[in-house]
Amino acid sequence: MSILIITHSDDNECVARVAAAIARKGGHTIHFDTDRYPTDVRLSAYYGGSGDERLTLTNDEGEFDLREVTAVWHRRLNFGAQLPAGLDKQLRHVSVGEASAAAHGMLASLKAFRMDHLHHIRHAENKQLQLQVARELGLETPRTLTTNDRAAAGAFAKSCEGAIVTKMLSSFAIYEEGKELVVFTNPVKPEDLADLTGLSLCPATFQELLPKSLEIRVTIVGDRVMSASVDSQVSARAAHDWRRDGLRMVHNWEPYQLPLEFEEKILRLMDYFSLNYGAIDVILTPEGKHVFLELNPSGEFFWLERTPGLPVSDAIADLLLGRSSRRQASRRL
Repeated sequence: MSILIITHSDDNECVARVAAAIARKGGHTIHFDTDRYPTDVRLSAYYGGSGDERLTLTNDEGEFDLREVTAVWHRRLNFGAQLPAGLDKQLRHVSVGEASAAAHGMLASLKAFRMDHLHHIRHAENKQLQLQVARELGLETPRTLTTNDRAAAGAFAKSCEGAIVTKMLSSFAIYEEGKELVVFTNPVKPEDLADLTGLSLCPATFQELLPKSLEIRVTIVGDRVMSASVDSQVSARAAHDWRRDGLRMVHNWEPYQLPLEFEEKILRLMDYFSLNYGAIDVILTPEGKHVFLELNPSGEFFWLERTPGLPVSDAIADLLLGRSSRRQASRRL
């Protein structure tokens, strides 16, 4: 069986781990490094008369007939990243647009299972919708406000007795001297609330600050739920976002068993979004409540295979090879 992995050449070890698992199970992988298209990787899609059709991908490993692909793993996209730096901006825009349209058009024509359909991934990335659906499923969620209204933000902070954090709805990082500085979840200080004029330039998301006993990462592959926890409160840097001290705490993760009722509800959340893969962030409060924070439709998992050793790559390989249950169609609440 041939599995097409849509990624980029700077992706992390997740790709190699899954590819190795697929090979162990008798499958074959084709890598589409989207950052090397259209500069190095070649795609051709021919549709002729009388059913004549040719779909090929050519990379450093050879030429592949994409009609033989049985499953697609939508991992990462970065079309045109290696276009010449001096290329005219308007021409770059056209090149990236045409490359994206050509690749998406060809990929849409593949008669193969997808983990997951790109439009399902994009739909599920809407954080406000995630919270709405989670609440309707009976999951605990923190009070959350997204606004560019200063009065609304002030009133929300007051209702939470000033204990709130702010977080990004989209991925964002600042680059200084070539170093990536990721914007994490941060507490909102009184001086921040005293001057909210910046909201007129960019809306912000505020969330009540809940006490944490543990932070839990739930990785779902098909109907399989794998969870691990970390005590982020042992580190002052990680108190509001474990990722801030993630490298130092990478070996602190332990297996965790969610209550069966909670697992059933998050599987229904996956049903709603028609996703076969997702990484869900949950916190356990000191009172023993499990609180849903967010769903990452293409979230990372590699550190959970190192410690505590969750078999995520094997689960993904089984799903792509058709050896485990797949979520094929949407089943609304």
